Amino acid sequence: MAAIDLNTLRAVVFDTDGVVTDTARVHAAAWKHVFDRFLRGRSAPFDIRDDYLRYVDGRPRLDGVRTFVASRGITLPEGGPEDDPGAPTVHGLGMAKDELFVRQIAEHGVAAFPSTVALLHELRNRGCRTAVVSASRHCRAVISSSGLLHLFDVLVDGNDAARLGLPGKPDPALFLEAAHRLGLPPAEVAVAEDSLPGVEAGRRGGFGLVVAVDRARAQAQAMTRAGADVVVRDLAELAVSGRVPVGRR
Repeated sequence: MAAIDLNTLRAVVFDTDGVVTDTARVHAAAWKHVFDRFLRGRSAPFDIRDDYLRYVDGRPRLDGVRTFVASRGITLPEGGPEDDPGAPTVHGLGMAKDELFVRQIAEHGVAAFPSTVALLHELRNRGCRTAVVSASRHCRAVISSSGLLHLFDVLVDGNDAARLGLPGKPDPALFLEAAHRLGLPPAEVAVAEDSLPGVEAGRRGGFGLVVAVDRARAQAQAMTRAGADVVVRDLAELAVSGRVPVGRR
């Protein structure tokens, strides 16, 4: 069984959607709704298992729009925040997706993965610090809605990225900012991710352990190539060994 060894690691940074909360499927469904409307008469429908994982998952919202439409050979004007949601611009499609996601969360709430909650409690009981990151500006609302905010020492989200000018994954900036706020070098921090850009970011950032969560059982080999040290289908497959000494927390 793969393990997080707290004799060498002092913290774990978790991605939000698909690792902590069961919201990746909500994001994917919102993207499909928006892109399918846009693509009608232009190209084939948006495929959740392929297009979402390859071009959108783990990326900042506007980057997801740019990357996906480019994959279809479509050039969109950037537009701006003043665009109407759904307008045929990068900002217009991004805002339409954002509105739909927020509405779905407000109507149906947020569920956390029980195995992740159990792992968080186990880590903290052993003196390990924890952080949660997301490219989304709604990360704090999502984590708060799931009832898990108290289990994280640090939260870094899309609002921080915009304020600090942090680039999105696969750049490791979000993870590095979390490690900085924890007061730890990346080599003493593990990362848990479920997207290929996120796994690559963990490796590029020099983190001590990169755990890839492949819930769809579709990307294990690609995640290993991207730099994952361990690939699991669920965090219940991950053991914890050792304990962080009081003086090293």
